[in-house]
Amino acid sequence: MPDGMTSDTVGALRRDLAAAYRLIALYGMDDSIYTHVSARLPDGPGGEKRFLLNPYGLRFDEVTPDNLVTVDETGAVVDDPCGAGMNAAGFTIHSAVHMARHDAVCVLHTHTVAGVAVSSVREGLLPLNQWSAQFFGQFAFHDYEGIALNLEERARIVADLGDKRVMLLRNHGTLLLGRSVAEAMKYALNLERSCKAQVAALGMGLTPMVLPDDLAAHTAAQYARAYDKIEQGGERDPEWAAMLRLLDTKLPGWAG
Repeated sequence: MPDGMTSDTVGALRRDLAAAYRLIALYGMDDSIYTHVSARLPDGPGGEKRFLLNPYGLRFDEVTPDNLVTVDETGAVVDDPCGAGMNAAGFTIHSAVHMARHDAVCVLHTHTVAGVAVSSVREGLLPLNQWSAQFFGQFAFHDYEGIALNLEERARIVADLGDKRVMLLRNHGTLLLGRSVAEAMKYALNLERSCKAQVAALGMGLTPMVLPDDLAAHTAAQYARAYDKIEQGGERDPEWAAMLRLLDTKLPGWAG
């Protein structure tokens, strides 16, 4: 957990967070300069909560470990290598989650077309396939309140999230919590595939084959056990290693 981090593990966290930004851009899941992936740092010297966020105005494919912005829970910028500041709406959502959920090292928020589409229908994500079954029973929902600039919305986001790790922000997008950046990124990729598959399946005009609840729950538990082996059991994460190799191949020098 972040409170026990050394300088080496903080460096690795910066690398992983920058990798998540680059991967989101590479997979076409970014939204110009908007949306965010944040990571929780150890508390500051006065006990203040701190987290890393992307510099405002940079594209996701411009984020590096060294240009990430450090922000505290009040919205004060602690360290800003680019002098670009940070996005106020990103602070509202991410600080709320980080302050309430200490099990979350990473909070990932996207506005993909498929994710926004699924967040804009009453039923949300249906258990239509193995990807989406991973999230069965795991969703929280938060109703749209406009662009997230009102700090009072933080309490409502936290209350709606509860103990869930995945949230559909109604008419807005998706929010995911990970015990590591790698876990959050894997959730994001599988959720994006799930949303795309749902839009495609329902767009065929045929009868959807929704998985029975017991089978969907069984599949979700299988995914959870596999993730727990990595996050709690310390097993190697071959999928994250493969993603980092992809970046090294596609974007040499991405980590600075």
